[in-house]
Amino acid sequence: MKRSKLRIKTAVGNIETLVNDPGSERRGLVFIAHPHPLHGGTLDNKVVQTLAQTCHDEGYVAVRPNFRGVGGSDGEYDGGLGETDDMLAVIAFVRAQYAAPLPLILAGFSFGAYVQHRVAQHLAHAKLILIGPAVNMYDFDAVPAHTHVIHGEHDELVPLAAAQAWAQTSGAQLSVIHDTGHFFHGKLAELKAAALAACHS
Repeated sequence: MKRSKLRIKTAVGNIETLVNDPGSERRGLVFIAHPHPLHGGTLDNKVVQTLAQTCHDEGYVAVRPNFRGVGGSDGEYDGGLGETDDMLAVIAFVRAQYAAPLPLILAGFSFGAYVQHRVAQHLAHAKLILIGPAVNMYDFDAVPAHTHVIHGEHDELVPLAAAQAWAQTSGAQLSVIHDTGHFFHGKLAELKAAALAACHS
């Protein structure tokens, strides 16, 4: 596995980004957004790491930036607006490194799901995977038909009922991971399986 740490230029400075590249026979690019920066969210979050490893093992280039103000990234928290701009800049930079166009998957966890649903409005993509999307905390807009929501049955931050109602209204496909909360403690294997199913559906 080729693992690179980059500092990608954006409007606020540099955004620290980790890239896990399988190196050959790449199936696509997956960009993964981490949970809330003001509540400990980083690219090292275990859900984000699980997604990156899962996607890499399937032949995808897995890209996970630290949002502005987190880790080695410049700038300050911007409520999802600036973070959207930063993710778009990261995507543009990484895509330019590959001669052949690769299918694009957007994935985000919690606050990161909010950011990625905004990113999805600005560019063509194959899949949008929202894990524990904070639909009760942020105003989510309409999402494409190829959107998949993965949610914990006993999510203590975003009640399952809220996610179910939003997914139904939005036309998104919902997968429920039973007997777990917002952070999928003890259920990362089930989360991995659901993410793989979402990628391949």
